[in-house]
Amino acid sequence: MVTGDTRVVRSFCRVCTSVCGILVELDGERVLAVHGDGEHPFSKGYTCPKGRALPQIHHHPDRLERPMLRVDGHLTETNWETCLDDLGARLRAIIAEHGPAAVAINFGTGVGMDAVGYRTAEALHRAIGTPAKFSPLTIDGTAKVLVAELMGGSSGLTGRPDYTNADLVVLLGSNPVVSHGHTVGMPNPRGLFRDIAKRAQLWVVDPRRTETARLATRHLAPRPGTDYAVLGFLVREILRDGADTDVPVQDLDILAAAVEPFTAEHAAALADVEQTDLEDLLAAVRKAGHLAIDSGTGITMSASANVTQWFSWALLILTGSMNTPGGMWFHPGFGYQLELFELPIAPPEGKSRPGPRSRPETRAFMREWPCATLADEIEAGNIRALINLGGNLLTGFPAADTLRAALPKLEVLATADILPNETTAASTHVLPTKGQLERPDVTLWDFMSTRISSQHTPAITGPVGERRSMWWVLAEIGRQLGHDIADTTMGDEQMLAKLNAGGRTGYDELVATGWTEAERELPAPWVTRHVERLGGWRLAPQVLVDQLRGLRHSIGPVLVPRRQLRRLNTQLEFLGELPEIIVSPTDATAAGIADNQTVVVRTEHGELTGIAKLDPSVRSGVVSVPHGHVGANVNVLTSKDDLDPPTGMTRYSGVPVSLHPA
Repeated sequence: MVTGDTRVVRSFCRVCTSVCGILVELDGERVLAVHGDGEHPFSKGYTCPKGRALPQIHHHPDRLERPMLRVDGHLTETNWETCLDDLGARLRAIIAEHGPAAVAINFGTGVGMDAVGYRTAEALHRAIGTPAKFSPLTIDGTAKVLVAELMGGSSGLTGRPDYTNADLVVLLGSNPVVSHGHTVGMPNPRGLFRDIAKRAQLWVVDPRRTETARLATRHLAPRPGTDYAVLGFLVREILRDGADTDVPVQDLDILAAAVEPFTAEHAAALADVEQTDLEDLLAAVRKAGHLAIDSGTGITMSASANVTQWFSWALLILTGSMNTPGGMWFHPGFGYQLELFELPIAPPEGKSRPGPRSRPETRAFMREWPCATLADEIEAGNIRALINLGGNLLTGFPAADTLRAALPKLEVLATADILPNETTAASTHVLPTKGQLERPDVTLWDFMSTRISSQHTPAITGPVGERRSMWWVLAEIGRQLGHDIADTTMGDEQMLAKLNAGGRTGYDELVATGWTEAERELPAPWVTRHVERLGGWRLAPQVLVDQLRGLRHSIGPVLVPRRQLRRLNTQLEFLGELPEIIVSPTDATAAGIADNQTVVVRTEHGELTGIAKLDPSVRSGVVSVPHGHVGANVNVLTSKDDLDPPTGMTRYSGVPVSLHPA
């Protein structure tokens, strides 16, 4: 569309996995504004502040435009040939002397929303042959994958609430109005939950009356980390009702024994909620028959994450809510098409591989090492080079102070990014890559969508400065190491077409329409076949039974991290979100803290300083700290040693803290 001297190009936003449809307004190469696309079939005109900030990201005054190389301790702008030749020579020397495991790759958020870049990164990782792979998975995402593997026999079972048909929706530690969902993208979450609350029951279980909880029909505020007690009570009572599902199950007796202690009285005392509220929730479950459950980082970042996710799946299975209208459906992927083949079945104890040598007590999860082990691997001399793809390690990784001391000991820290940050400043090589408006793209994480769908966007503008596509940079690194990763003479659109040929629809059709969607079948026969091959849902994996027995809870105030509407992890600091520390007025009075006062939050691992925000919507005993702030980095409060044993997941939520006036 062209109006006067400006033009408008249809695209989709890749700030997060909601991938909302957008209209980008331009004057020449100047990006003027981003608006919601009212004709988009998924987001229907919705955008959030992050998506609307794309012009500010693209024209940021400090944007990275040219390669940089550290010379005599200083980063100096250079050309691509010099930068890549130096990087290649150093990597070759490290691999020759110490082996491929001495080179690590971090798949950060920056590469995580770049379809060709991510797939090329995977190819480079395979070509190098290093086991040292890191990603945000072990920061906030392992519980759902682990439980799918243990109970369903496959990590490929990505459950999604059937919001369209649900009569009862329960959200656990999830605030989609701000986060836009966890492991599922949600365009216009506020509109979605308003609609649900008009026709069905919407329960939000969260220690804070969040933006999402304000839209709910009921809000339950348990003590952080005790959500499993609420679910344990529900599972116990459904079993006592004589749960009757139409699908096969295993180990029903072991599950019954595990939840037997969770009487209404015991669960209410453990979670510190009213017993009548638990009974009301049970009545809602009984009345609805089928229910939909989703959890967020309030669950997945806690010590009880796996147990809570286990009990939520058990409740869904026992109420016949799996693979059922009004319950949960399993995404086959638009590109993967899981319905076309048999999923490999994981053993009852799950798949496990050795973790890094410096931390023999840890395990690799989904072929990734725990992020919390990176500093130890560097200090031990096992990792000597790190290729960091769009991640701000010093703000995003746990135990930030420990990692800050370790990074200078690397021989190579090569960072690909679009904007400078603390990690690029510490790098030996800075590789400026194209932002999302400068490259064509398709939906990468299509299984995170609420639909079986895919999208395509052309490049909206030309690249600024000397920026190159992420895939081109990685292919050139591969070439330096003797690997043929991709043909760098190809254009971006050619590479995109090559990697996305075939699938449910032809690539040309996707380009022509901009989006495409496949019908969802529920119940899905491929899921039914898989569960039958499994021998029935595994209701009581021993790993989870053991974790339940070992759960303990602190009495005093605990940390609860949260997301903010105008930030995504460590990105978009220029939108001005403050690092507000939300505390209840009761706890603030006890600590001698006033509203808007500078406050220090301490754990045994570190401390941070932020601004106190007294808020009666948060229950007593909760200190809520936002993600992603450099000056008030929640990661300094975490430990590199307090990890979830099966997954290496860092524990953030439920960590004991103390409050002090600054």
